[in-house]
Parts: sequence; C-alpha cells; structure tokens
Amino acid sequence: LVWVLVLSLAWLGLAVGGEEEDGEVVAEEEEEGDDEVLSDELKEEDGVLVLHEHNFARALSEHQLLLVEFYAPWCGHCQRLAPAFAQAAAALRDESSPARLGKVDATAQTALASEFGITSYPTLKLFRDGNRTHPLAYTGHMDAKGIVRWMERRAGPSATLLQDADTAAAFVGSQDVVVVGFFKDLESEAAQVFYEVAGEVVDMTFGVAEAAEVFEAYGLSADTVCLFKKFDEGRTDFPVDPARGLDAAELTQLLRVHRLELVMEFTNETSDHIFGAKIPHHMLLFLNKSSSGQLALRDGFRAAAGTFRGKVLFVVVDVAGYGADVLPFFGLTPADAPTLRLVKMENNRKYQMDQDVFSDTAIRTFVQGVLDGKVKPRLLSAEPPEDWDTRPVKVLVGKTFEQVAYDETKNVFVKFYAPWCSHCQAMAAAWEELGERYKDREDIVIAELDATANELENITIHGFPTLHYFPAGPGRKMVEYKSNRDVETFSKFLENGGTLPEEPPAVPKTPENSTGREEPSPLGTAESRDEL
Repeated sequence: LVWVLVLSLAWLGLAVGGEEEDGEVVAEEEEEGDDEVLSDELKEEDGVLVLHEHNFARALSEHQLLLVEFYAPWCGHCQRLAPAFAQAAAALRDESSPARLGKVDATAQTALASEFGITSYPTLKLFRDGNRTHPLAYTGHMDAKGIVRWMERRAGPSATLLQDADTAAAFVGSQDVVVVGFFKDLESEAAQVFYEVAGEVVDMTFGVAEAAEVFEAYGLSADTVCLFKKFDEGRTDFPVDPARGLDAAELTQLLRVHRLELVMEFTNETSDHIFGAKIPHHMLLFLNKSSSGQLALRDGFRAAAGTFRGKVLFVVVDVAGYGADVLPFFGLTPADAPTLRLVKMENNRKYQMDQDVFSDTAIRTFVQGVLDGKVKPRLLSAEPPEDWDTRPVKVLVGKTFEQVAYDETKNVFVKFYAPWCSHCQAMAAAWEELGERYKDREDIVIAELDATANELENITIHGFPTLHYFPAGPGRKMVEYKSNRDVETFSKFLENGGTLPEEPPAVPKTPENSTGREEPSPLGTAESRDEL
C-alpha cells in the first residue's frame, strides 16, 4: 500500500512526508535524566553510535567518516528510518568500511542541535576527518541500500581509474549503464566537477580515463563524458565545452535523463528512476499487457518519444500489473485501457486527447499542443453526495467548488485532504466539531474536498491537509491557514475575519508541531522529515 500511495502521488506532485501528527509532539520530561553524568565513552545501539555533547568530539576524532542522524524520539519519520539506519550500520561494518553511523537525540542534546542548525527531523550530516565546522548534508535515499551506497561513494574514489583500453572495455561491459569521463588532465577543473557528480549520483557507476589509448579506442580527441548503456542507442556523448567547462547540475540532469530507456515501463524497479529524473512532463500509455493488440500500440508510442527526450518522459503502465493501483489517481479503470494521458509534473495537470489516437503522428501533435499551451487540462471531479450541502461540514467536489467557495455572501473555510493522510485523520474530529459549531451561521461555511479525487483549475494542493479561507465579497480572494489545528484556534481565525489576533509567542519545552502537514518530497530522500 505504501508504494501505491507514494508512487501514485509522485504523479500528483506529492509524496508521503512532512510533520508529525498533533498530539505526538510533546514529550514528557525524564526527571531521572537530569542527574545523569555523561562521559565521553562511545556506546552503541543496534550498531549505531549513541552521541551526545560529551562524546561527540571523541567520535569525530576516532572515525574518519561519521554520518550522524539528528532525530526526535516522537518523530514518525525518525522511527521509520531507525531499522534502515541500523541495517546500513551493520552492512558498513561487515564490509570493514571506515564509515560509521551515529545518532543524536536533538531534543535532549540542544547544544549540538543548535551548533549544527538542526531545524527538521531527521537531519543527516556527514563529518569527515574530524572536521566539525563544515559537515556535508546527506543527499541520498532514506533506506539502508541508499545510505550504504552514499557512504561507500565517499569512503572510496567516486570514479574508477581506467588505465588502458582493455580495462575500459571490461568496465563498460560490466553493467547496463556506466558513465566514463575522458579527460586529458585528471586534475583539471572539469575533471573535478565530474568527480563531484560521481560522488552525488550514487545509483550509477563512474569511471575516468586519461590515457591516449583509451581516448583512441572510443574515437575521442577531446574531453568528453560518455554514458554507455545496453539499450536504445547504446552510447550518449556529452563533450566538455572548453570555455564553459562542466556544470555539475547540468551534467547530473543529463545523466539522469539519458540513463533512462526512451520508453520506460512503470515497475517496482523503474519507479525511482522515473520520478528521480525530474522530467517536467510524463506521457503515459495505459494498456493491458495480456492483450497482444494493445501491446502493439507501443510501436507508435515509441516512435513519438524521441522527439521529446528530456522534455517529456514516455511511460507504459500495465493496468493489469504493477500499475493497476494507480488508476484511481487518474480517474481510470482497467476497462479504460488502452488510453493516453499527459501529466505536467509541477502542478499535476492532466491532459487527454478528445479521442485516443495511437499513431506516432497523432501523439506528437498532441504532446506538442500541450507544450505550446494549446490543449486545456482535463480536471477530475467526483460526484457530489446527495446530502453534500445539508451536513455540518459541506462535502465539495470539483464541479461544485466554485459555486460554494466563491459565494460572495459567505466566508468559506475549506479543508483539502487525502483519505489516507494520517494528519488529516488526526484533525478530522476537530473539523467536524468546527462544522457543528458554525452550522447555523448563515455567513460561515465549513467544507472539505478530497484533493485526490478532485482537481481545481486555479488551485494546486501541495500537501495534506491544506486549509484555505475564502472571504465573502468580490475578488475571489483566498487565504491559506497555517496556524494550530484545533477548534478554538480555528474559531478565533473565523471570528477575526480570516486572521488571528496578535498574541505573544509561547516558548515550548520541546519542538511544537501542531501545524504539521505532509509536504512534497522525493520518495526516500532526505527531504522526508519533520519540521521544527
């Protein structure tokens, strides 16, 4: 179920992440800990060093590479990361790696949290060679495999030196995708940028070559980055501009785009690459792979794909296989296959042909029309329940939203939610109570909209729950509510005309988190964390 939610939401512009539910935030003070005297002894839990103010310096001095997780005991993301973090620690230890993992309870070790600017949980930082002043932010996947890969890349050379043509040939043939940097001078600025990229892109294998015979073996005379792959065209070259050199971000994106097949199939193995490439549009062919007639439609789909490489990623989704569970997010059922949809990733706008035509010419024309802004998006809308406007909390859908939210005689407070969202579930009772409190007020409407089943033309929802207030009067105004999610604060907001009265800020003993919501973040990356 988790992959269904996350991978589907990647096409919705969302991902599971964000802050913790209300009520899990305030930790009880541990009185017995006040008198505990801590030494610089390094202790472990599940192979992970337990760090605090008194042993942190020792840990840095004894370990060349130390990845430290700053966490909060109440943080759900930290709790989910803990097993993977321990597995990664064990894997690195089994490999006799110089890399070690440690953890700091940032709610207890406030001096360390302040020193390293910890503003969200979990935050992972790499300390190298005892350097305490310039730790490196962790940028890998938040799973055991991702952590191990990221640390291995920093423990050893980020790219393998290919000293002769035979070594290079063996390296190129060793995996489905490899990247080789050909540089006349491995100390050059361009080569250093290449090493930097190799250190960050840990899901690809990198080599470097400077020997003349290796250049000659691959028909090169100038510095070039080559991506070798056992599919499609087999090799893609990125010549180094003598004047501009290499740009790390640009090279990273080029590699992520061209390491993909021209047409990807949406599977468990490819999903990370599909969303990780950050291609702004996805063109989707939904088909049933058990139908030979539908399989044949891939030919025209593939023929159209090359024109848009890097701008539009073409993806085949099997409605009877791995892709079956994402169909509701597109308003589809298996019976709708074969069909085409184009998704603009930044705002989840979905585009559909008036009538599906699967020729390469028709697909090219449709895609270009979307890119040129000549095709309007198709917005999903559920059907309104029969009693949608008689409940204390009005149930809005796409087709009824405008008439309610922009009613100039009413102040409308709307909760945009996802049925599976734990934060939404946690505040559901408060929202119902708010509806009861204002059900007899003619000028105030409390409403909710399932944002996974309904889309709005001018409003894009980036996290759950999102609360918007639409004040009465002309102008189609909208105010986002960002304060505490409890009935009394909601009421103050409403009674004050869509603002909260000024109050002196409270200073909590532990990081408060009553406005938490699930924010967009790449699956399994360091952005999945709880904000302070």
